[in-house]
Amino acid sequence: MPPRNTRLSALVLLISSLLLSPCGTDICDSPLVSNLPHWSFRSSSQLSSSHGPVYAKVNRREGAGGWSPFISDRHQWLEVDLGKRTLIAAAATQGRYGSSDWLTAYLLMFSDTGHNWRQHRQEDTFGAVPGNSNADTVVQYKLHEPVVARFLRLIPLAWNPTGRIGLRLEIYGCHYASDVANFDGSSSSVLYRLNARPSPMAISLNLKTLKNCGLVFHAEGKGDHSLTLALENGQLQLFQQQGMSSSSGGDLLVTMGSLLDDQHWHHVKLERIGNYLKLSVDKNTQQVVVPAELSHWNIRWLSVGAMHSLAQRSHLYDKHFHGCMENLSYNDLNLIDIAKHNNPQVTVVGNVTFSCAEPVSVAVTFSHSQSFLQMLGHTTGSSGPVVISLQFRTWNEEGLLLTFNLPRQHRSLWLHLSEARLCLQINDTGGALLQLSTGSGLNDGQWHSVQLSCRQDHLSVTVDKDEEATANTADIPHSEGPFFFGGCPPLGGNHNCKNPFRTFQGCMRLLTLDEQHVDFLSLQQRRMGNYSHLQVDMCDIIDRCSPSLCEHGGKCTQSWSAFHCKCSDTGYRGATCHSSKYEQSCEAYKHKGIPSGHHYVDVDGSGPIKPQLIYCNMTDKAWMVIDHNNTELTALDSSSAGRQHSVQFRYASEEEQLAAVLSQSEHCEQELYYHCRKPRLHSKPDSASLSRWIGGQGPGLVQNHWDGALQHSELCSCGLHNNCLSSNIQCNCDTGNNQWTKYSGLLTLKETLPVRSLVLGGIQPGLESAYKVGPLRCHGDKGFWNAALFDKETSYLHFPTFHGELNADISFLFKTTSSSGVFLENLGIKDFIRIELSSPFEVLFSFDVGNGPLEVSVKTAAALNDNRWHAVRAERNVKEASLHVDDLPAAAQEAPSDGQIHLQLNSQLFVGGTASRQKGFLGCIRSLQLNGVVLDLEERARITPGVQPGCPGHCSSYRFLCQNHGRCVEEHSGFSCDCRRSSYTGAFCHEEVSANFKSTTSIRYTLKEHDEPSSNHSALPSSIFSDMTSKGENVTLKFRTRQSPALLLFVHSFHREYLALLINEHGALELRYKLHSSRDAEVLGSSVRNLADGRLHSAAIRRRAEYVSIQVDENPKESFILTSDEDLDSIKVILVGGAHDADMADTELSRLASLGFTGCLSAVDFNSISPLKAALLQPDSRVTVTGVLTRSSCGSPFLADPQSSQTTHSLPETPASLDPSQPLVNTVGTDSALIGGVIALVVFVTLSVLAVIARIACSRRETYPHPDMKAAQPDITDAHLSEETVYQSAAHQKEFFI
Repeated sequence: MPPRNTRLSALVLLISSLLLSPCGTDICDSPLVSNLPHWSFRSSSQLSSSHGPVYAKVNRREGAGGWSPFISDRHQWLEVDLGKRTLIAAAATQGRYGSSDWLTAYLLMFSDTGHNWRQHRQEDTFGAVPGNSNADTVVQYKLHEPVVARFLRLIPLAWNPTGRIGLRLEIYGCHYASDVANFDGSSSSVLYRLNARPSPMAISLNLKTLKNCGLVFHAEGKGDHSLTLALENGQLQLFQQQGMSSSSGGDLLVTMGSLLDDQHWHHVKLERIGNYLKLSVDKNTQQVVVPAELSHWNIRWLSVGAMHSLAQRSHLYDKHFHGCMENLSYNDLNLIDIAKHNNPQVTVVGNVTFSCAEPVSVAVTFSHSQSFLQMLGHTTGSSGPVVISLQFRTWNEEGLLLTFNLPRQHRSLWLHLSEARLCLQINDTGGALLQLSTGSGLNDGQWHSVQLSCRQDHLSVTVDKDEEATANTADIPHSEGPFFFGGCPPLGGNHNCKNPFRTFQGCMRLLTLDEQHVDFLSLQQRRMGNYSHLQVDMCDIIDRCSPSLCEHGGKCTQSWSAFHCKCSDTGYRGATCHSSKYEQSCEAYKHKGIPSGHHYVDVDGSGPIKPQLIYCNMTDKAWMVIDHNNTELTALDSSSAGRQHSVQFRYASEEEQLAAVLSQSEHCEQELYYHCRKPRLHSKPDSASLSRWIGGQGPGLVQNHWDGALQHSELCSCGLHNNCLSSNIQCNCDTGNNQWTKYSGLLTLKETLPVRSLVLGGIQPGLESAYKVGPLRCHGDKGFWNAALFDKETSYLHFPTFHGELNADISFLFKTTSSSGVFLENLGIKDFIRIELSSPFEVLFSFDVGNGPLEVSVKTAAALNDNRWHAVRAERNVKEASLHVDDLPAAAQEAPSDGQIHLQLNSQLFVGGTASRQKGFLGCIRSLQLNGVVLDLEERARITPGVQPGCPGHCSSYRFLCQNHGRCVEEHSGFSCDCRRSSYTGAFCHEEVSANFKSTTSIRYTLKEHDEPSSNHSALPSSIFSDMTSKGENVTLKFRTRQSPALLLFVHSFHREYLALLINEHGALELRYKLHSSRDAEVLGSSVRNLADGRLHSAAIRRRAEYVSIQVDENPKESFILTSDEDLDSIKVILVGGAHDADMADTELSRLASLGFTGCLSAVDFNSISPLKAALLQPDSRVTVTGVLTRSSCGSPFLADPQSSQTTHSLPETPASLDPSQPLVNTVGTDSALIGGVIALVVFVTLSVLAVIARIACSRRETYPHPDMKAAQPDITDAHLSEETVYQSAAHQKEFFI
């Protein structure tokens, strides 16, 4: 046979043998019930002998064809004894043969002893197992994880409504082998001397106990290190210790598990993985970093069950383990097996046996709000003492433990929990006779003992044998019963039981009445007492906070049926603290209209990265500014000479936060300055750089380029462009001369940011240098404007499966003109999640995690298909589902308390449509995020037909953010606000432009230069002045002053027409209009007085034809009618503040203008012309500033000298000559001093001249057109001289153009 055929035949034979093999190593599906003897079956009852449990075998027809109980209710059960502990993998059910009797749902319970049952859990929660739909089909249920047990009990929950309970059963599994050791809780233990050679470290075991404290193991090794794993309050605690630690157990590394004292098996494993210790308890795992010396540490001595130490440590753990351990292994070495065979490396101490003692402790569970247990009292007579004791465990702070009636005068006794304390209360018809309380924190889930003793003249109640409350009860007779535990029966019975408190929900055990133990098993068989909604022979308590489902550090608290998350101080919100309270970027804050400032930014939303406080600088870009510990210009002193100077930069953000900011931002930059006088960057041409900087994520990489040169070039910008001071150098610092040179540039390559450190060399005595590293600045959010346009109903984008098993949050923005469509959908075998626009007025969020479809919807009053952006945020967690649309109230639905909790999806995620290509979405989807991860819609849209990347038309939604007449401008990614026609500035035209004025300060805004026209301007072509004609005026401004009278604004035309706004001598606002050169000005006065009070006031004037309105502050508008409705033609100039050189025909106004204005003006606007803003922010040839103009904030309290606390805006003037040999830091100081001196001199001269002018002006008198003003003002006989003097003085002032 050819070799090829031989190999093929061998392969076929191998495959056939594998396929036909009756049992593989991992197969565990053998039927276990069919061959069991009849005594292996028990049941709560049977309908007849032919309906007994022995006939409950799948596909068997003996007897009546299966088991049926006498009564079909939820108190029935069928039990199977497998004879020994067995690995159970699946169960199958079938209805009773030839009948209409079958189960539709049931519960499974397991036990090792036939007592202390444990209910089967599905996905960390209890749930019914689906049953049959007819009597013949076998329905198999495979356990998610196999269970080891000897006994199985099936409890019917639902059955065919037209039949009764009927069942045939099969169990599938395989043999289970184990080695067990039993420790009696004294000093019994096992000591192992282990091989100390280097090896992995893994210790695993199963444990079972009724005690909540005890040592599991203590391990010692090289270097006097030790690890201790101990049970404390039902939790496992891992300690690490070195040497003679001052603490009793060493350093606590991790705490895991809960309720481990429930007498059920729990799997524990501790293993070392690199520098981590990984502790697993059942299905939960935690990792903890350990010291480096433990990364190769090996165990030499292992003590199990009780503490034994090679080193004589000062503190030993003295609580011994009481219970069983199974399959204890160290690095796959079976430690129990070698202990059983008397290995010389093993020492057995005390009473250790190799079989598990199973103490029987029968508990009952009060699981329902109607649970109660009723027991009869003693029979020794009413004068006998009453002593009742019990143990309980619960999570609830409130609940009734015990109540009974006292025979005299209708008195009742209640023993109950209140605020987690034990309280005793005796009442009669008149109220409370006695109240006692003791204990605290009794809702911690631990077992607590209670004893109530009522004797002849003494009553006492004791908690945990330590805390006791007593009272004298000589006048209170004692009860004969009955006694009610947990609650009272429903109203209507002849029981005379009243419960003014909540029903107890929890477990009880070891109940005694007059020192007689109550047999709960007899109670279950109804041979004594009475009960309802009670689970007998099990404590069905669940720790819903272990592991905690609260995210981001939320604190978990719980009651019997639910858990709650406290999210305060976490930065997150929602039922599980899943969703972030903060935006993911400054860009997002900006487009909510939030101004510059410090804001918390959560770069990954609901992801693991914590929020960080970042300064957001809202300009045309939304800059994220991250500071570090040294952003100032720093000079190197002489102590650095002869060695390298190194400086580290520590940023306000953590490493993962920095990395996320750099990743999500569109652009990042950081300024790097280096100033030098003589120090060299290179010792000689073409040599390695003496200085360097380190930048990038993590530890960073060494960088040696400067001043905008290419990365790794070891050059400065001048060396790159061959324009250094000398042709043979790479950087100007390499000249070595006595002149200061500066390298400054922006580092923009993200891979090199942020700057981590600087290392500066080449520093010698007499050489000087300085450096400055600015903050990290980033703008743009790659996800915020990431959008896709769906223009066909059949188009969609697909992404990998969404994994949000326990917590899922989805957020996006959409705009559409369509009435409906699916935004996104992800399917599983049965589970799904979907968000859709179900109508123009409703968004629908639907999903199924195995409990049936659940829908949450938000309905709106306004249509959502208005082609504007609308925000959607949906969240689903184990407690609830919620849906937010825009700023409307959220809709929410609670999740079932005991339902499925895992969302299991397996298909692709469809965006903009569904897998069936039906109900597709038409419109735009933007900024789609799932659990904080942004999906790149644009990238996927570029390769998908029917979908376009990006989405235009943002102004339709965001136009309202542009305030104060700002204009929204469309951009590729977003929009911006054009503030050119607004008197405000800022990202949204929301920042007032304000300035302080002195009496010598004025602003002249020239609209158009032109020769003075003749008085008969109607003969001139109208086109000459067409752009300077006002057919109506809108004037707004804010002011703050103590000056009265004062001119605020003057608008002058070529035809000597004008508008003047002033504060008159009465402190009222006055408006003067002269609309015809041949007529007198008309004066309109506001009735609002005392405006010169140093407070900020606003004024708004509006004229249309002859109709004028004036509004001051929030006062009602005042209306006036002019005698003329002519236009204010050919406007020449707008004057703000003093008008010393104004050519005013009105001598009264000329005199008033010469006084100037002292105070603050803000947001000055005349028909969308903003002269103050132009002077401060947009200087050009049309604007002339006379005097010193100081930018300020008019909203602050009035200052006598506003300039003293503000920064003066002026063009910087470079001194005529500077000595380049002067040190850099001194140069900076000299510049400041020189400029300050010049300004001080100018101000002094200006004030001196103004003082002289004011004195001359005050010594003269001037005639005003209005009698009121004439009486209040001095007469100036030579107005022309006065005006000329003011003009000449102002002309000689130095002008600062801003």
